[in-house]
Amino acid sequence: MLLIQKMLRGYFPLQVFTFLLFFSTSSLNANEIEFQERASEIILNSLQTEPKKSFLRKAYKELLFSPVWMREKSLSKAAVELFDYITQDETLNKHGKLYKDALVLRRMAEDVYAKNGSIYDKISLEFKITQLYKGYIDYAYFGSINWGAFQARIANLKVNDVSTEWVLHRPDVYPAKMLVQAAFGTSMKKMLDAVQPTAYHYKALQNVLAKYLKLREEGGWEPVYLSKKLTPGKHDRGVYSLRERLRATGDYVSCNQSEEEDRYDKCLQEAVKRFQKRNGLKADAVVGPVTLKVLNIPLEDRITTIRLNLDRLKWLNERNSKRHVIINIPDFQLYFEEDGKLIQTMRVVTGKPNHPTPIFSDTVEFIVLNPYWNIPKSIIQKEMIPKLLRNPNAMARQGIEIRAGWGKDAPLVSGGSVNWAQYRYSKNVPYRFAQVPGYRNALGKVKFLFPNKFSVYMHDTPSKHLFKRDKRAFSHGCIRLQKPRELLRTFSTFNDNLDFEKAQKTLKGKTKTYINLKQKVPIDVVYLTAWVDYDGNLQFRNDVYGYDAMQLKSFRKW
Repeated sequence: MLLIQKMLRGYFPLQVFTFLLFFSTSSLNANEIEFQERASEIILNSLQTEPKKSFLRKAYKELLFSPVWMREKSLSKAAVELFDYITQDETLNKHGKLYKDALVLRRMAEDVYAKNGSIYDKISLEFKITQLYKGYIDYAYFGSINWGAFQARIANLKVNDVSTEWVLHRPDVYPAKMLVQAAFGTSMKKMLDAVQPTAYHYKALQNVLAKYLKLREEGGWEPVYLSKKLTPGKHDRGVYSLRERLRATGDYVSCNQSEEEDRYDKCLQEAVKRFQKRNGLKADAVVGPVTLKVLNIPLEDRITTIRLNLDRLKWLNERNSKRHVIINIPDFQLYFEEDGKLIQTMRVVTGKPNHPTPIFSDTVEFIVLNPYWNIPKSIIQKEMIPKLLRNPNAMARQGIEIRAGWGKDAPLVSGGSVNWAQYRYSKNVPYRFAQVPGYRNALGKVKFLFPNKFSVYMHDTPSKHLFKRDKRAFSHGCIRLQKPRELLRTFSTFNDNLDFEKAQKTLKGKTKTYINLKQKVPIDVVYLTAWVDYDGNLQFRNDVYGYDAMQLKSFRKW
């Protein structure tokens, strides 16, 4: 005991050491105490050659160099719960190293105790189980995306004049601290359950993954072959394979109108519509080349997409607010939650692939009625100056003022009075371009502000026709709203300083009006190509910015 005390005092104050030592040994018998002391000495000596930043060294320093998994006569409760948790995880690859390691280490531990193995055998296993634990934490709670490699890839897009960001929020999981809690008797299972993500229907997507993995074990689905485009009522031998394909994913449910023959009957049409809706396709029940291509995406690819999006969810901002706005870029849709329930949704237009909307979190703080559009420098140089070089009156025709500076009283400048060619590629443009309020304004009549370094916000638009498109990546990065006034009305229901009827009258004019919201709302711009919706249905969308492909280039396999 004296030897261990001397060694450990170099790492911990005496008061902390005495307190922890008392509680770690008070419920143990003499033989177990002797085992703990000898184990601590071996662990401390063994870790001297470990890199200072290694997980083993960090974890056991916090554990006072005491074993957490191995006891004198049997595995600890924490070890049993860890092995059970890993082997019962339905999302884990049963043919992968992590799952196999859990089985092997459990058998090895059982053998060590059955053969009355040495303390050195037990400490060797102690370290291996800790490494297994860290591996499982990395898999289940931090995920398989190499975020460093991905961030480097999107940074490289700047070479082609494409600039964006994906802001990360580290999962609230601290493996070493959890080990200390386990050593003091906290249930490992309860801790692992508690740190699982809960937002964005994470558990539901996990359950879907388990179903798809089971489907793979059962043989998966066969491709659909059609002789031509399939329209309602037509006959085709491919109808049989189409029906079975949709039965596999639960889209097809037999009904009274089902003939189960080669005619494309009403029951199968409804199944196709369900499938089309879940995949962001036009739900017209026509199985043309696009629908057929999506139907024939391999099951393995769908499993990979689900895994990828589960890992994205782990790094999103987990909100605990009453209200929450979510913009999902691949879905081109806004969702407004209240107490976790969907109260409003609408179509949105997001950034083009060469002007992508960044992935980040913020808070809606202000609403602007009849906004000016202060045009960003990049758009001035790429779009406005070339127009002015062709036609000096181009800005006036669009209702865009040019002012000599950003001051409140900066004088107006005519388009023909400046040599614009000198600013086409310069670092600074000493002029402010602002489109005046009105129905022609690119921001429409309403703007929702969440101040951020990207200068991204939500706004109205005069280009209403774009909302009829299924794919709506047309902006320079900001988020255009299909129903901005309806969103304005929603904000008015919980902000007593926002009178909707009064705002409607203001919108009939051109007076710019700021409203500072008393009840601000968190907003998250996310990128999900697979998720479970509010009705419990699995959804898939196209990889509009190519982020799936980038992240899968360095996606870790377990």
